[in-house]
Amino acid sequence: MTPLRLGYLYGLGAYLLWGFFPLYLKLLRPAGPLEILAHRIVWSVVFVALLLAALRNIGFLRALLRRPWALAGIVAAAALIAVNWGTYIYGVNSDRVVETALGYFINPLVVVLLGVTVLGERLRPAQWVALGIGASAVAVLTVDYGRLPWLALTLAFSFAGYGLVKKRLGLPAAEGLFVESAVLALPALGYLAWLTRRAESTFGHVSAGHTALLVVAGAATAIPLLLFAGAANRLPLTNLGMIQYLAPILQLGCGVLIFHEPMPPARLAGFALVWLALIVFTADAVRQSHRTRLATRTPSPSLSPEPVTGRRR
Repeated sequence: MTPLRLGYLYGLGAYLLWGFFPLYLKLLRPAGPLEILAHRIVWSVVFVALLLAALRNIGFLRALLRRPWALAGIVAAAALIAVNWGTYIYGVNSDRVVETALGYFINPLVVVLLGVTVLGERLRPAQWVALGIGASAVAVLTVDYGRLPWLALTLAFSFAGYGLVKKRLGLPAAEGLFVESAVLALPALGYLAWLTRRAESTFGHVSAGHTALLVVAGAATAIPLLLFAGAANRLPLTNLGMIQYLAPILQLGCGVLIFHEPMPPARLAGFALVWLALIVFTADAVRQSHRTRLATRTPSPSLSPEPVTGRRR
């Protein structure tokens, strides 16, 4: 199998798992969002530690401890991903799957916005148009909801910020997830101990199946991230960007078709504007990628003197 085809398989696997993740989270009731988040953190540490031990790749920690700025970045990344995970779990288990899907639809636009505001990047005209349409969509959805779609915006900004910090750190997927989860593990364990002391923990008190599903949260978190890393290493960024919309499309389908969440005309109009913004954004990215490939393939003009032919031009 070619690396490109393998990359597509990894990418599709990651986004399919993320797309159907609301179905898994619904099974974790009656555990509350914070309890689910704490289990997700703790069991992620356990799962990835076992994976790294099997790969004999624990030595990276020694090198990391000698980089204090990297450790500070990891703490920031851990805080952002904890906000993202917690908000997503809350959204799914409060019957707002459609709004969580919106957050991941607008995430690429927020990434562009952070590029301008944080990194000082200059946008192409089509990117400005996409941002303008996206802002219009948020305004329409604000009128529909009667409030800002804060849950969607929190998901979009926290994940975009997480991606920005991760890009600066440059850690591999498994190692990065292990350290980020380890940073959060102590408060997560403390919260689970507090729930147990108050006799409010659902772990081991609902059913064997429910307990097993909470333990599986570690693998359910790590496996899509590892698949995504495998795809990112094999696919051009444009190709990977094209399939990233699979996850929110599936999440939206889960919300509307399986959980029967409402989709009134005004909300549908807001989503339509978001999709229009993404079409403009993606078309511009594909065009820019095509131009870049053509530029790299075009040979540079020769600097050697032209041979004398005896004729004047």
